[in-house]
Amino acid sequence: MTILVTGAAGFIGYHLCARLLAEGKRVVGIDNFNDYYDVQLKRDRFAQLLPHTSFKGVELDISDYDGLIQLVREERVEHIIHLAAQAGVRYSLTNPFAYLETNLKGFGHVLEASRQAGVKHLIYASSSSVYGANERMPFSATDSVDHPVSLYAATKKANELMAHTYSHLYGLPTTGLRFFTVYGPWGRPDMAYFSFTKKMMAGEPIEVFNEGKMLRDFTYIDDIVEGIYRLLSNVPQPDPAWDRSNPDPSSSYAPFKVYNIGNNKPVELMHFIRTIESSIGRDAVIEYKPMQPGDVPATYANIDGLMKDVGFKPDTTIEEGIGKFAEWYKAYYGEKAETLATAGGSK
Repeated sequence: MTILVTGAAGFIGYHLCARLLAEGKRVVGIDNFNDYYDVQLKRDRFAQLLPHTSFKGVELDISDYDGLIQLVREERVEHIIHLAAQAGVRYSLTNPFAYLETNLKGFGHVLEASRQAGVKHLIYASSSSVYGANERMPFSATDSVDHPVSLYAATKKANELMAHTYSHLYGLPTTGLRFFTVYGPWGRPDMAYFSFTKKMMAGEPIEVFNEGKMLRDFTYIDDIVEGIYRLLSNVPQPDPAWDRSNPDPSSSYAPFKVYNIGNNKPVELMHFIRTIESSIGRDAVIEYKPMQPGDVPATYANIDGLMKDVGFKPDTTIEEGIGKFAEWYKAYYGEKAETLATAGGSK
């Protein structure tokens, strides 16, 4: 089995490639190494994968359709796990065209390459952001997601619609995964837990929005990867019981599925911050701010579909997950991290 992973130098992509290689799969990983955040971090992740004899790493942008389809055909790719995207809610407020180029045009290229090459299963990253203005908790994949509150969320909802179209027209099996606030070692510097840690180590204040009154379904990276791995062989089939008069958005008469992958245990943001404090031995200096445009006060995943179809429920606790992240952070940034902590004092 040859599996193409897009965004292989990204946070989730790197961890997924490592798991696939450990399971004996042949992996082709592509990334464009854009500068949305620290490029060196991306290259360092990629460098961990390159020594594997079953891994082929290629610097390629999904906006290059000719290069993408040529690679998929030459490598005889059977499965695609599409994780490359322009991420971030706040960045979409100031750089909207990056989302249109990568998340819409790029995803269109991935769909068409999958169709042309006869890919057996396309798994792609959606987001909990698609739930937007919905306040019914927990968020269920069967809920309507027609009221996004950021362009990022709108592009992820569009991805699900585009995927369904290809499942309907061409019988392409597609699975969309709505990830809920993923965190862990080798994480993204633009994520709150990462920036909180960096600033706390340096004794700098952190900005906490909505006066800290936020709930997040924080999901540890290993749980995300486990869910993806189990779903890889769970190729969606048309649902003969799908009711056109009462349509379920998470399934279809076509080979199409959408799942939530979340910890199913929302955590108060302030508890999350206190856990970081405990893990790194530093107190946070907090500046409370109002709600940011495009953000939502709470996320909470209903994972019934995931449990029913592949028997998996994420179970890593915040304390365990943040502890592992803190260990990695100190090891990766080494003397610099310890110098910052020493300069700022300790508990």
